[in-house]
Amino acid sequence: MFDYYTTLVFLHVTSAVFSIGPLFIIIPIINRIRNEVEANEKIYLSIIRVIIRIVMHAGHLLVTTGVLLILFGPWPWHTSWVVMTVVLMGITAVFLASGFSKVLREFHEPHANKQYILKRLTFTTWVYIGLMLILLWLMVQKPSFW
Repeated sequence: MFDYYTTLVFLHVTSAVFSIGPLFIIIPIINRIRNEVEANEKIYLSIIRVIIRIVMHAGHLLVTTGVLLILFGPWPWHTSWVVMTVVLMGITAVFLASGFSKVLREFHEPHANKQYILKRLTFTTWVYIGLMLILLWLMVQKPSFW
């Protein structure tokens, strides 16, 4: 018999992997950009944009499956770990939208300090990874805060 809830859990876990895993590829790419000529920078930046797009779409699936799991699962919306996950997910979504896009746009501006921008991009990547790891902890551990 086909179990829809188990399928949702599988999709949710898979989307969690795709919403955090590709970010670890960005760090070595940033290190390569630091030493590249301008012609090759565009190639690496386009790879970073694709990675961000994958993370973004995986995040959409993550939120959708998470909502469905809460609707059909045993946890009510007012459970502390669910509330904290929703709040942190909202912060993460705003951070992803503004953090990466803004930094990547600045890279092509005339007189841009590329080393500073790459430093910010590295910092943004690690902050986002940290936020996603906290979300992962909330989903796995399901702690009770109140």
